[in-house]
Amino acid sequence: MSDKTQAFAHSQTRDNLMRAFAGESQARNRYTIAAGIAHREGLEVLRGVFLFTAGQERVHAKQFYGQLEALSGQTLRVDGTYPVDLYDNLLDHLRAAQHNEFQEWEHDYRQFAEVAMAEGFPLVGKLFENIARVEQAHGERFCRFADLLEQGKLFFSHVEVQWTCLHCGWVVTSTAAPAQCPVCGHPQGFFLRADLTPWS
Repeated sequence: MSDKTQAFAHSQTRDNLMRAFAGESQARNRYTIAAGIAHREGLEVLRGVFLFTAGQERVHAKQFYGQLEALSGQTLRVDGTYPVDLYDNLLDHLRAAQHNEFQEWEHDYRQFAEVAMAEGFPLVGKLFENIARVEQAHGERFCRFADLLEQGKLFFSHVEVQWTCLHCGWVVTSTAAPAQCPVCGHPQGFFLRADLTPWS
């Protein structure tokens, strides 16, 4: 084992990577569970938001896990704290996700990056910094959808906007998403403000 690998094996950065891997893995599962609730409530647009973000959390987990490759075959023991977010309504799930994403951005990953830099692992430090910026975007996304849901504006607007059917792609300009898509027949829960689609 090289000196660099030996140093890494006994570093705080090693533990932080495993904590981050666990956190991202759990976030993915929490968002998948929330997506199931959204599906049951007919809010496919929120199901899509949770699943889209869950997919990105999987990528983050893979990146953090990959940094531990030099320790493959070992079992690591780390302590950590992780949220329990089990609610009966989607607004609470959105707000919890918003809080957790901002926690990773503002506190956890910022501190993990500083530790990695101080311990001589600049590439890991940069990875934490970059993913922290993504978590900020995740938090802002969840905040936007939570605000719309809370204000009764998920499918309504004071001004005309474009609405996109997530099932077939039909677009309409109106102050409200249609109750039913005239192309594919899917209900209002499939409509999203066009400016909120990630591919706009």
